[in-house]
Amino acid sequence: MAEPADHSLPALRARYGERFRWLLLLSVMVGTMAAIMSSTVINVAIPEMSHHFTLGQERAQWVTSGFMAAMTVSMLTTPWLLARYGYRRTYTGCMWLLMAGGVAGGFANDYPLVLAARVAEGLAAGVVQPIPAIIILRAFQPHEQGRASGIFGMGVVLAPALGPSIGGLLVDAFGWRSIFFMVVPFCLASLWLARRFVPTTSPGGEAANPQGAGLDWRGLLLAAAGTLCLLNGLVELHGGTATTAALLLGGAALTLVAFVVLQRRTLKARLRHPDEGVDPLMNLSLFKDRRFAMGSIVAFIYGIALFGSTYLLPVYMQSGLGLSASHVGTILLPAGLVLAVTIAWVGRLADRQPTHRLVSIGLVLLAASFALMVTIAPGRPAQIIPLLVVWAILGRIGLGFILPSLNIGAMRGLERSHIPQGASVINFLRMLGGAAGVSLCGIVLEWRLAVHGVQLATSGTDASARVAAFDETFLMLSAICALALTAALKLREAPDPQGSK
Repeated sequence: MAEPADHSLPALRARYGERFRWLLLLSVMVGTMAAIMSSTVINVAIPEMSHHFTLGQERAQWVTSGFMAAMTVSMLTTPWLLARYGYRRTYTGCMWLLMAGGVAGGFANDYPLVLAARVAEGLAAGVVQPIPAIIILRAFQPHEQGRASGIFGMGVVLAPALGPSIGGLLVDAFGWRSIFFMVVPFCLASLWLARRFVPTTSPGGEAANPQGAGLDWRGLLLAAAGTLCLLNGLVELHGGTATTAALLLGGAALTLVAFVVLQRRTLKARLRHPDEGVDPLMNLSLFKDRRFAMGSIVAFIYGIALFGSTYLLPVYMQSGLGLSASHVGTILLPAGLVLAVTIAWVGRLADRQPTHRLVSIGLVLLAASFALMVTIAPGRPAQIIPLLVVWAILGRIGLGFILPSLNIGAMRGLERSHIPQGASVINFLRMLGGAAGVSLCGIVLEWRLAVHGVQLATSGTDASARVAAFDETFLMLSAICALALTAALKLREAPDPQGSK
């Protein structure tokens, strides 16, 4: 059995030379694109799917919320899976699971099976997403990490930018089932690349250890319960009863306290007996590093702004300004393409410019793009679309400044052995912020609509009042981004950063 030796990290480096790290990055980029596309493209199929299964909008929306919850929690298992099974087995296992979920969902005739397929896809997508950041910080030299992050980010953001447009064409031509099959060619390509370029070794370069530390199942169950309570509590705030929302959010807070206590005890037990027990699901000692702690705050707020605006902008254009769905796609597509170009450019800057400067510029541009939405008035129709395009592009340029530099800057101070944990925590907090951001925008929008005495579904003379409610929600997002500047400015690098080797 020569495969472990032939496909270990040193053997692959010797075989492919200097280009190996780029081939490895390409391999995981294709799979990550499939994972991200599966998370965004399903939205265009929800109306037809709800009609096919005769579902209400809330039950149909479970295919999105189930995916998000599974993806968010499974990110925390990535370090354990990589240490126990290595890069290749973990990555290819996720690709097989993602593809199986797509095929099962596409052929499903019962809604519960569709929902189970989406949860399976979410589990796979969550494990995969921290892996590229781990590879960039381990396989590339510090002066190359920004460029690698930019190139990777450019490829990955094209998936959500182009995915809904392609998905809309597929749904119109072949029906909602085609959305599930859309990930299959990406999974097949990533599996072929993985067999050639993804090593069998674990992140440290040594062989994977199947008899290593066990998984922190108690921590995982608490994290899952807390995440579900939080997400469902926010949904109840949006459209349910105050009592149920309070119970769920209170349960989320109690679960968080229990999770922190458990993680501290698990870490202390592991330090006392290194050869026994389990590693904590989330190593809380990472937050002693100031840059990582501040980066985690920025990642959470960035998730709120990114996912919240992704939800709010289309609703604003259609329900607030009365634009058609085709107009919305046309307006947002240039912003997605500009985001891809910006990420590639800023990635090169990240190798020369300090992280706190790039992230702060991005937050300022993002906050400005939200605040400037108030300049769009329904009474001036000739200006609506040009201003929407410009402000959407401005916001995406801001995101382009944040994306390639945040992960690298936040984790450069960590020891190399802590990089997998750091990557999974940063991604977990970003996704948790994203899930909360969608609900937060919905709650604030509903509140402001009630204050102005209008409803989202109605049309007519109350258009200016509806737009005013949207404007106030955008100003809330702008204020949240401005708040993140305080943490971003503390991402200043120490004179002698650790973890570069």
